[in-house]
Parts: sequence; structure tokens; C-alpha cells
Amino acid sequence: MSNIAELNFPVLVSVPHSGRDYPPELLDNLNVSASHLLRLEDRYADVLAASAIASGFPAIVARKPRAWVDLNRSRTEIDPDMVVGLDAAQTPHISKKVRGGLGIVPRRLHGVGNLWRKKWLHQDISDRIESDHEPYHRIVTHLLDQMRSVHGCALLFDLHSMPSVLDENKCRVGFVIGDRFGRSCESRYVELAAGHFRMRGHQVQTNHPYPGGYILERHGRPARNIHAFQLEVDRALYLDRDMREPIAAAQSISELIQSCCLMLAEQLSGRDLLEAAE
Repeated sequence: MSNIAELNFPVLVSVPHSGRDYPPELLDNLNVSASHLLRLEDRYADVLAASAIASGFPAIVARKPRAWVDLNRSRTEIDPDMVVGLDAAQTPHISKKVRGGLGIVPRRLHGVGNLWRKKWLHQDISDRIESDHEPYHRIVTHLLDQMRSVHGCALLFDLHSMPSVLDENKCRVGFVIGDRFGRSCESRYVELAAGHFRMRGHQVQTNHPYPGGYILERHGRPARNIHAFQLEVDRALYLDRDMREPIAAAQSISELIQSCCLMLAEQLSGRDLLEAAE
């Protein structure tokens, strides 16, 4: 990861759901075909971050898959029905996501059923949290704090992908920007990002149907000038018809995200204001 001397921009790119390194113990316990796990991936979202990374933006990209541990869930969002050695009293407040089978370790998928042959040991889940989940978030916190020290501000650009959705006019939405309804990011940065994609001919929505989750809740601190928003990209923009592999258009989407990061970095650093004053 970048050190403080390399933090030339006040924007950190996070790609938490594109991991494709499936541990053998995960595959050995599957109750369904491994191909079903692709539905949990933000398939090749890391490719969309490549141009920004090549430009020098620091990034943290998950290698392990969401099926192993979901970095966008709290460590308390464990489904007691899929774990041995966990007292239900330890998870008194079960969220809607967990009840739907999508806790910190997913349990089931709609139309597929239960993912695992055997329940996981609570120790197994705890080990994943300590070895993969918490280190990811500690690095994000550390880098955002360093950026704020260097630049006086920081923004977490949390990159995801989504199945195609339509707006109220039945037009396909290219991008959804989530900021937890204004709680994780100052509105002007969200508006600037939305305008950036609209100017390139894309439909953009904010917070509907994806307002953002635990990553934004944990890291967005607008009062401290640490902002965080989530960008969901329509997979049809950059994947083939089977939603398996990137197509040539992935490069242009990657470059569009890079230019958005550059624009936001200028806004955050105040360079645009300095240039206007000269």
C-alpha cells in the first residue's frame, strides 16, 4: 500500500467486492455450483479502477471474494443459522440483510438456496474477520487519516458494480452514487460526480436503489472533512452478455472513472479555486 510520501491525491479508491481468489476450504463446502458465486462478485470492478491506479491514486483492492467475507458488512452481522458455536443471544439485532442471507458471510442466494453443505464454525468466521475484514478497514482508516494530514481533506471512492436497473422513465441507469442520504459525504462532491457522468451521456441516480452500506458508515466523516461515497456501475456497460468477462468498453469506463477521480481531487484540494483566482 501507499505510504504518506506517495499520497499525491486526497482520493482513495476502494474495491471491496471484486475478489476472485477462492480459498479451497470455501469451495470444498459448497452446496451449489461454484458458478453461482459469481452473482456475489462485483465482477471485474478492479479493472474499472485500473486507470485511476495507473495515474497514481492509492487504492485498496480485495483479493478474497465476497463469499469468503463481505467487507461491506459489520463484524456483528453474522447469521446464527449458518454458524456452529455461536449463541443466538450474541446476535440479538439481526439486520434485514442478514435475514435475507447476505451477512458478513453470505448464507443463501435467491433462486439458488443455501450455499454451504455444512455450517461454519464460529472460529472460522472470527478468523476471517481478523485476517481479512479488519485489516482492510484499518488500512482504509489509516490512509484516509494520512490524506487528511497531508491535504486537509480526504475522499473514499468506493467502487462497486450492479445489475442493470431502470429509472422511472424506463431508461437504463449507468451509475448510482450512494452517500447514505448525505450522511457520509458533503453533497457537492456527489453532485459533481453525478454531473461528470451525466455530461458523458449516462443516466445517474443518487441513493436509489443503492445508498451505500457499512464501508460508508464506518469511514465517512464529513464533519472531519473525510468524505465517502459509493459508485455502482451497470455491469452491462463493461461486461459481455453473460456478465462474465470484460469487453473493450471497460477501458473507456475505467478512463471515465479516472477523470472523475482527478476532478474530485482538484475540487478537494482547492486547485480549481486557485486557478480561477489567477
